[in-house]
Amino acid sequence: MTRRSEPIFNVPAIVLAVIVVCVFVHLLRVYWLTDADDDVFLGTFAFIPARYDHALALRMGIPDNWACDIWTFVTYAFIHGSWMHLAVNSVWLLPFGSALARRFGSMRFLAFFAVTAVAGALAHLVTHLGAEQPVIGASGAISGFMAASTRFAFQRGGPLTFAHDEEAYHVPAASLAVGLRDKRIVVFLGAWFGLNILVGLGTLVMPGIDQEVAWQAHIGGFLAGLLLFPLFDPVVVAPSLDGSGGEDSPPALD
Repeated sequence: MTRRSEPIFNVPAIVLAVIVVCVFVHLLRVYWLTDADDDVFLGTFAFIPARYDHALALRMGIPDNWACDIWTFVTYAFIHGSWMHLAVNSVWLLPFGSALARRFGSMRFLAFFAVTAVAGALAHLVTHLGAEQPVIGASGAISGFMAASTRFAFQRGGPLTFAHDEEAYHVPAASLAVGLRDKRIVVFLGAWFGLNILVGLGTLVMPGIDQEVAWQAHIGGFLAGLLLFPLFDPVVVAPSLDGSGGEDSPPALD
């Protein structure tokens, strides 16, 4: 094994840190909090659409102050409903989160995690106004990571071309227009949306997960990751001598 092949086997520290926080939160809920304490915890940190209706929030006895109104758009992503729920999200976070972390770096990774989590919560909110069921889990953010990864993973020299050194994660990304002409990306997008629609219709059941799946949050996070990727991407295409860039131009990092 050469030194250049090591990154595929090493998970970035920031990805492990997110998983550790999720595990800690679940351990806290399972082994430390009483049922009453857990209700308070969920009321404070889970995303609950009813929170944004003052009368409903009062009836449910959940906080509807400005702080909870804001932070629950992100904090819900660190809470999971079961060990299986946590395990499934961790398994998906490892490859897609690692790819983004290697490309973005830790701070951009965390910012992107927050933005895609917010987008997932917003998508759920607009489709479930006044709903009292809490939404928890990192699936919305992870869906955003999946979408963002398609912008560079399929490119020549990228991680899906069996190039696993650090440079593979910094190849110039395809524009959305170019990406949508790539059959591999179109197939991936079609399969992803198809699976989530089947989940939403109840045709496809997630094994080991009894709770209702907030599939609209998945779609919100996915679309945010697909569309907002360029705002976070530190890799730019170096211009050629005539002042124009191109797909064959080497990447430059800011």
